[in-house]
Amino acid sequence: MRLTATARAPAPGTSRRITATVTSMTLSVSAGQAVDLRVQSVDSVLDRVERSLQVRLLPDTVVRKRRSVGARTVRDTWVRIERRSLDKIPDQGWNGTESAARLEGIAQPEWHGCVVWRNPDESAMWRADETGLLPGAPVGSAILSEAPELTDDWWEALNASLDALAAQDTGRIATPDTVTITQALVTESIRGVFSADFDTTVERWVPAHADLNWANMTAPTFSLFDWEDWGSAPLGLDASSLWASSLAVPALADRVRRERRSDFESRDGKLMTLFACSKILGPYAHPEDPRLELARRMAEQVIEELQAG
Repeated sequence: MRLTATARAPAPGTSRRITATVTSMTLSVSAGQAVDLRVQSVDSVLDRVERSLQVRLLPDTVVRKRRSVGARTVRDTWVRIERRSLDKIPDQGWNGTESAARLEGIAQPEWHGCVVWRNPDESAMWRADETGLLPGAPVGSAILSEAPELTDDWWEALNASLDALAAQDTGRIATPDTVTITQALVTESIRGVFSADFDTTVERWVPAHADLNWANMTAPTFSLFDWEDWGSAPLGLDASSLWASSLAVPALADRVRRERRSDFESRDGKLMTLFACSKILGPYAHPEDPRLELARRMAEQVIEELQAG
């Protein structure tokens, strides 16, 4: 099977489109099989989504990722389809994009509707959310290697949305990397990499996007999307996540720290900085990751600050 998505540069008012050419034998998504939607057939999934949402997906806009597929529709909306294993779906459910629609003061695509189902032979569920189109292209990949051109207005919009999010209430718990964040997870992640003696207890939990990186925001008009994992998290999680995804461009990482200064200067923000550093410096660290040295230096500085009280 050969699937080709036509490459077109996104512009304001258009959908996300990227080049994706996959050549492989047609595979089915079945139980017990390592799932990668970039190479496995999703024809039946797309057909089901079209029938359920009563819409036609545009084939030349299809974007395939490891566990999600997205496409523009004939009614100028965007449909994102995700497959998630049952053990990655917490008790709170799996409706992040839907529940984020009620949040106020945040620049995000409008949510229109969804369909959720489970095939009897899979230990996983499927979910398709239909939203408005993005107002621009994603800023870049999750981890940037070059500085993007962002205006002061863009940074103001980012700050306004993050501040508005943190000021709201939710019973949801964030699931960064599809793992529910808890005090135990924070402590385990930090202690697994840093042996210094300091208290890892989180004092303040606030609503967070929980997957804040450069692939989930648009420019030149700011918008924040992919809300699957949002929920309550330690103060500073979002700021630290964005900083970590910027470290290969030191000037950009510095800008993130300046813009979210109050987060980083808080005790919880320092813990979240170490939490982010633990993912870079931990057992799965890549020796050629350009972020290693800067993450190591920042971790040493933050630990000294935490020990000083």
